[in-house]
Amino acid sequence: MTDAIAGRKSWLDAVKPYVEKAPLAAFFLGVSSGFPFAMIGATLTTRLAQDGIDKKAVTAFTLAFLVYNLKWLWAWLVDGVRLPLLGRLGQRVSWLVFAGLLVMAAVVNLALVDPSASLIQTAYAAILVGVAGATFDIVIDAYRIETLKPEQLGVGSGMSQYGWRIGSVAAGALALVLAARIGWQEAYMACAIFALPAMLTGLLLGEPERHRDPLARRGASELWQSISGPLLEFFRRRGAMLVLLFILLHKIGDTLANLTFRLLFDDMGYSNDEIAIYDIGIGFWAYLIGIFIGGILYARIGMKRSVLLSLILMGVSNLSFAALAALGKSNWGMAGAIVFENFASGIGGVTVVAYFSALCDLRFTAAQYALISAAASIVGRFLTGTTAGGLIEQFGYVDFYLFTTLAAMPGIALFWLMMRAGLIDASVGTAATDRPAQPPE
Repeated sequence: MTDAIAGRKSWLDAVKPYVEKAPLAAFFLGVSSGFPFAMIGATLTTRLAQDGIDKKAVTAFTLAFLVYNLKWLWAWLVDGVRLPLLGRLGQRVSWLVFAGLLVMAAVVNLALVDPSASLIQTAYAAILVGVAGATFDIVIDAYRIETLKPEQLGVGSGMSQYGWRIGSVAAGALALVLAARIGWQEAYMACAIFALPAMLTGLLLGEPERHRDPLARRGASELWQSISGPLLEFFRRRGAMLVLLFILLHKIGDTLANLTFRLLFDDMGYSNDEIAIYDIGIGFWAYLIGIFIGGILYARIGMKRSVLLSLILMGVSNLSFAALAALGKSNWGMAGAIVFENFASGIGGVTVVAYFSALCDLRFTAAQYALISAAASIVGRFLTGTTAGGLIEQFGYVDFYLFTTLAAMPGIALFWLMMRAGLIDASVGTAATDRPAQPPE
């Protein structure tokens, strides 16, 4: 009886941090963060493939994601520019509302274009969604990090990933189901409502307690300080260049694989309903379980070891899709590959995001996290958009997914070396500590 009570208490203690105010806010922010990605990711890939667009053109559309990798160029605006009228809501809340409205308008615009009539117009509309979604991401990430306390970064990252996955999966599933019944235009318009959770979270909770103004906004003389301050502060840290190199390398294999899964499923003859059930349905639950396990691992074995473990799992998971491609169409094979990949990604979504969040200085949260998150996938997205379709056509899916596994190895090796050199602890910013920040020169 005592063991049962102790077990129940231990379980409740493990769950309790996930239902605190700040982690719950991170969840709703994540819901809105995930849906624009789905609109120009797997959902648009399926829409283009069903319209008969060839593989090279379809994979080229992943270049629209590169907008996310450029968001650091204007992230300083979110830190340093006060919006007229909306500004009275607070720096973070006003930008949440503005960026959310921008995303909704961009998604409706993408709904109104016809890919079979004009690929160019579709590309422009996808890029506009990318710009709006990237801006939304800048504000959402800053709000999340500044709302969470240092000890909540792991749990908060997990809840954010829960929200991100639910938002992207729900939007993607809703789009697939509605498209099969009333058409892609109406499906995309309906998905615009997913911008609301983040906007309402900001309006209800108000400004984050840990938000710090980087400087007094006095005029044009502070423009250079707003732009250079976040970069100078980051690159003065010990091992900053190696940290940046890791950020650039760690996600290459994972990004190459993930952005081509729908092409594999389409070529293997899976229907929209099968994709919705296996890729979205089963994958969704595997990802949620992975996130929960990731939060426990982060708390129990610490940031460094949990990140290293997740990097290994994410790299190896690509082998399951090589096996699926070799096996041929199989619902069980598809389910197994999706479960492994999503479980590994769920763990990584907590541990790696928590580490990246910990790298931020609270005066420059928006700009620094935008730089970090943009750098995290730029190489993989560029390679996917420029070479993935051609590689698949030349070598086939089996060899392609074997290649993506090998592409993950340099990031794993570099993180291990950084651990041995003590650079992980030396690289974190004030988001993970209580020490005062040094003013940028």
